[in-house]
Amino acid sequence: MIEKKDWQSSWLKRLQVAVIAGIGYQLIKVIGHTLKWRTTGLENFESIQTSGSQPILGFWHGRILAATFYFRQRGIVVITSQNFDGEWIARIIERFGYKTARGSTSRGALRAVNQLVKDMNRGCMVGFTLDGPRGPTRVAKPGAAWLAKKTGNPVLPFHMEASNSWTLCSWDNSQIPKPFSTVALVVGDPITVPANASADILADASRKIEIHLEALEQQAKNLLLSSD
Repeated sequence: MIEKKDWQSSWLKRLQVAVIAGIGYQLIKVIGHTLKWRTTGLENFESIQTSGSQPILGFWHGRILAATFYFRQRGIVVITSQNFDGEWIARIIERFGYKTARGSTSRGALRAVNQLVKDMNRGCMVGFTLDGPRGPTRVAKPGAAWLAKKTGNPVLPFHMEASNSWTLCSWDNSQIPKPFSTVALVVGDPITVPANASADILADASRKIEIHLEALEQQAKNLLLSSD
């Protein structure tokens, strides 16, 4: 993995970042504008904002493409790594109206999550790929629950499922919706974490998020079946 200082010192890597980001943005935009959406549970999203809080949107890494397009232009803050891959990802999502906190589980993590706390205190929403950036897949890491504890904002789990898609041979089995497919979005109930939560309570909250997402996945598949 090429770290930030290394790739920045190479004109070829800087060119690759620009090319990948430009092509990636256009592909997501083109595919996204052809998609049809079936949604349920959006009232949970709206009720959090009406109450004066902001949601910590939690979902699986394998659904990042559809989520990027659907929740665009809302000023949502997400963590992206500081390496080569993180740079072109950041450039793509920033063009879709997202903000970034730079860091990863291996480098800059504390700085990134502290930035998320500051952003939420300023009224920003946050998006969390719960099993990212390296997995294991479908295992929720404690970051979202910890952020809920620190800010008082709830975790709002959601799942997306496409009627027709490509599945990448990657650790997260990333799903790319095919053009003109239907994507089901199911938003679950908010999950709160008390400010005095212990390590055990945080672990329980992460497991609760996993269970919710398992149920939401089945609901999304059922929603697609009901549209046939």
